[in-house]
Amino acid sequence: MEELCLLFEQYTGKTPTEVTKLKVAGSNRLYYRLSNTNIRVVGVIGESLEENKAFVELAKHFAENHLPTPRIYAYTSDYRYYIQEDLGDVSLFDFCENGIKTGVFSKNEKAMLLKTIEFLPRLQVEGARELDFSYCYPQPEFDRNTVLWDLNYFKYCFLKTIGIDFLEPQLEVDFQQLASDLLEEKSDTFLYRDFQARNVMIKDNQPYFIDFQGGRKGPVYYDVASFVWQAKANYPPQLREDLLAHYLTALQHYQPIDEANFRKKLQLFVLFRTLQVLGAYGFRGYFEQKPHFVESIPFAIDNLRELLKNDFSKYPYLIELLHALCELPRFGNFNSTDGGTLSQPVSEILDNSKLTVTVTSFSYKKGIPDDESGNGGGYVFDCRGMHNPGRYEEYKQLTGLDKPVIDFLEKEGEIQGFLQSAYKLADAHIQDFLKRGFSHVMFSFGCTGGQHRSVYCAQHLAAYVADKYGVKVKLNHREQNIKKELH
Repeated sequence: MEELCLLFEQYTGKTPTEVTKLKVAGSNRLYYRLSNTNIRVVGVIGESLEENKAFVELAKHFAENHLPTPRIYAYTSDYRYYIQEDLGDVSLFDFCENGIKTGVFSKNEKAMLLKTIEFLPRLQVEGARELDFSYCYPQPEFDRNTVLWDLNYFKYCFLKTIGIDFLEPQLEVDFQQLASDLLEEKSDTFLYRDFQARNVMIKDNQPYFIDFQGGRKGPVYYDVASFVWQAKANYPPQLREDLLAHYLTALQHYQPIDEANFRKKLQLFVLFRTLQVLGAYGFRGYFEQKPHFVESIPFAIDNLRELLKNDFSKYPYLIELLHALCELPRFGNFNSTDGGTLSQPVSEILDNSKLTVTVTSFSYKKGIPDDESGNGGGYVFDCRGMHNPGRYEEYKQLTGLDKPVIDFLEKEGEIQGFLQSAYKLADAHIQDFLKRGFSHVMFSFGCTGGQHRSVYCAQHLAAYVADKYGVKVKLNHREQNIKKELH
């Protein structure tokens, strides 16, 4: 954080008076808004230095070509820290929130979507001119390795995760054929890689593109597939057709187009992108335990059902597997045309078993809590190794539910690391109990007085479990005489 403040001072000549952490959906980078009077920037901390370098250098190139991307103001020599233009808080996904929820897009929402996709050919063609693709991460070009990596991503992080049985040699034959067909045309354009509504910011009624650090040289079809067939965007068929028509009109300013061949080729990329997305959802949802990605899977499956109405007879075994995937009961209770709502919570998509989770904070001086379920107890986490707010007079009358104590505990980040370990254990145990149909699991957090550290940890684990699994959570801050249920 000190490095971001120094970059701000170097760029503005002033010290930031306010620093606010920004919420992100899927990124592993940390984002902060730094400000002083009328000056606001976004500061970024990322541990993948090559990925950061790709973003910074691509953004600099795009800025030189007057493309609608954030300006980079300053960065450290190793690219770990950088500050960029603040484009506000409204993404295109947010702007179209009502349409995405209902499937009925307003005139303004449609206009912004069309304006956005009309910008895309400009970024793809003008952005590629004189671009040094060697900066691109993890590689400079969309090639056979890229295709096969993404197809294997789908195979190992999604197919195997959900338990579908398949013959790898037969699937590999179709993967190789699909890779050859995708790479049939030579391309010198810029492939954004993750062009979708969450990666477009709206500022002054204009779209700006962000998160293009995975971009590389590649075919234009990929980005059109990513945007128009974005899994959770819920675009109705006519809007998809309008988006595609506007894109083709804009692209014709740069190159001649055989529309029939374009559309045929595009369907291959829609299939490929859908498989890549399912692989990502499997990894980020099932492995990294991020609910947002698990919740998105049925939307992608719904897209896949529609897509399989097309002719993909060159890949018979793959298509057979995909039809079997779409028929799985866990993905059957979903319809994106009624507003994209799930008829079951995420926990029931994974398993219909019911489970109650008891989370308790307590004082070791008064003993470890009893397990009222009769199962003999569960996990007990000792919070006494962390810095104790109770040592300080200003916190003695407060608890781990009060903001001053929360700020104290979160200042050094020690407690978040402790909780991340607890989350991993809780995830493993809860998922196993859901699969096996068990009815109860217990987690207890103890500290000296059962007032600060244990209360904070119990509160956060209870909220994490309730939000992620949709199960009933009984929360008991024993020494504070506070009991509540979360769902």
